Parts: sequence; structure tokens; C-alpha cells
Amino acid sequence: MKNMIKKGMALGLGLVVASKEQAEKMVDELVKKGELSREESKELVDQLVQKGNETQKELDQMVSKRIKELFGELNLASKDDIKRLEQRLDQLENRENKPD
Repeated sequence: MKNMIKKGMALGLGLVVASKEQAEKMVDELVKKGELSREESKELVDQLVQKGNETQKELDQMVSKRIKELFGELNLASKDDIKRLEQRLDQLENRENKPD
């Protein structure tokens, strides 16, 4: 198992975020060279795809967090802020349009 992990690491970080097809292609090359068995290859592809998905989720979360921070620093109105203002305007308009 350790040997398989080492071989996976040798594929590089770029493969971790690559598509399943690319991972399978790279692992197939290792199988053809005799550096990996067929059983190991399926397990390695699954691990690489899972790690790639996890990495993508983490990256998405970091980017989302940073964007929110930047918008906060810019002091821009959020969707919730705008929605509250629209509701308040609706209330004021309704009050103004009601007959006394």
C-alpha cells in the first residue's frame, strides 16, 4: 500500500486535480510499464479522483471565503442587504398608497 501511495505521489499534484480520464490514462501508462498492477491501478485512480474532488471542494471554499472577505472590505451591498431595502421600500410604498 505504501508503495502504491508513493507511485501516486510521483504522478504529481497536477494529476490530483485532473479529470478521471486523465488519471486513468496516466495510471494505464504505469501499468503498461509494469510499475503498477491492474488491481492497484483501479484503487489508485479511485483515490486520485477522490483526492481531486476533495481538493476542488477545499479550493472552492477558500475562493468563496476570500471573495466574501473582499466584498466586505469594499463595503458593497450584499443580496440580503438589497432584499431588505426592497422590502422596506415596498412597506413605505404600501403605506403611502393606502387611503387615510
